[in-house]
Amino acid sequence: MSALTDAKSETVHVSSVLSSYARNDLERRLVRKLDLHLSVIVLLYALNYIDRGNASSARLGGFEKDLHLHGTQYATILSITYVGFSAMQVPANMFLHWLEKPAILIPCCMVIWGLVSTLTGITQNYTQVFLARLLLGFAEAPFFPGIMFLISGWYKRDELAVRTTFVTCGGVLSAGFGSLFASGILTGMQGKLGQAGWRWMFYIEGGMTVIVAICAFFILPNFPHNTTWLTPEERSLAITRLADDGYGRLDGPGKRGTIQGLWDALSDWKVWWFSGAIIIDYMSLSFVLYFPTIVATMGYDVTITLLLAVPPWVLAAIIAFALSRYSDNAKKRCMYIFASSALAALGFIISICTMNMIARYASLFLMAQIAAGQMILWAWVNNTFAREPAKRAVAVALISAMSAVGSIVGSYLWPLIWGPTYRYSYAACLTALGVSSVMLGVMHLHLKRVNEQIERNEQNAKDINDLQFPVGFRYLV
Repeated sequence: MSALTDAKSETVHVSSVLSSYARNDLERRLVRKLDLHLSVIVLLYALNYIDRGNASSARLGGFEKDLHLHGTQYATILSITYVGFSAMQVPANMFLHWLEKPAILIPCCMVIWGLVSTLTGITQNYTQVFLARLLLGFAEAPFFPGIMFLISGWYKRDELAVRTTFVTCGGVLSAGFGSLFASGILTGMQGKLGQAGWRWMFYIEGGMTVIVAICAFFILPNFPHNTTWLTPEERSLAITRLADDGYGRLDGPGKRGTIQGLWDALSDWKVWWFSGAIIIDYMSLSFVLYFPTIVATMGYDVTITLLLAVPPWVLAAIIAFALSRYSDNAKKRCMYIFASSALAALGFIISICTMNMIARYASLFLMAQIAAGQMILWAWVNNTFAREPAKRAVAVALISAMSAVGSIVGSYLWPLIWGPTYRYSYAACLTALGVSSVMLGVMHLHLKRVNEQIERNEQNAKDINDLQFPVGFRYLV
């Protein structure tokens, strides 16, 4: 008898109690319920990006002039956020793995960063805004890796790309609609109560974050074993379907400790390879931080500039959903990341070669398509470290923390002296995108070889207990 047959005969769980039709029906209802509860993350993610990126819109409203910034001080204001962001992500996700209460931790960090963002509006000089942005990075640090760990604790590996895109599309849309919202504040609130429009922007956007965070306490789930609004049947199925897909459990016998997860992640070269690729990849994403500045090179006033920043990101969100759905259905990752990167590379090349207004605006639509690849890439990271929750918590946080290095470097790739063409900036982004694509291609080939070895081991195994991986497990490549 084959190892696969042995494994199936030894597996006893909720599917043995329910008929196949009843199980599928219950699973569909469970996934719909999860999607409904987790849909709030779209708004949370949008606010996260708005509060981190609102300095870009504020720059068009006199932010630099009012705070007497000069030289590289503005770039430092952008980059210092990622110092705290990088330093706190791993400890925060280790704490989340131990606490097992994302419905508490994530809204708490949101309240703190919302308050910090609000108080940024009262800063009067470089030192004060520097400290505010540093604290913002510390406060925002638990959010992204916590969200990634949360959704990977609920969805199967071939469901993750669409869900990662869904919950993170708030960030993509906020890159556009955040500019639209900022435009309304900068023009409508300028001079109200003697305050500059950019100060009102921090007050309003930070206050919104605090209010939404309080609501999120009552909406976000925890994990399958400790979420109270699941029925016993739903809880059993939620746990079982992940186990069938090769996931380790967050609770019960065999659970690995948080410190062991740290060691497992640090000693796995794949974590460091993904980290290196994403550091370089995030350098190519630096144009997002300067998107309003790039659009401003077309010569329009502040309002029109911020309005023109919206359409590229709307299209990017639509394309991201399409690519991620194809990625999940095909159970492949790398080829769709490459497709997204190819469109962005074409956009960079067009911007390097011409200052024609129509061509340059079209290139922004192409560059924005890099968002789809980013979402699928994070799904791939979660897929690759799916088996051990403790290791996955640290791996996702560590890779995300290392990505901040790329964001810090990228903050200095767009000096004003390179404008208005910014050809050197686009060339740097194009080079970084090429290098990261090669590194991801190497990981793709490695995981393909590992899958081939897993298949050979299953065919030759006489006892399933001798196998390193669960029967039927394959890395998504």
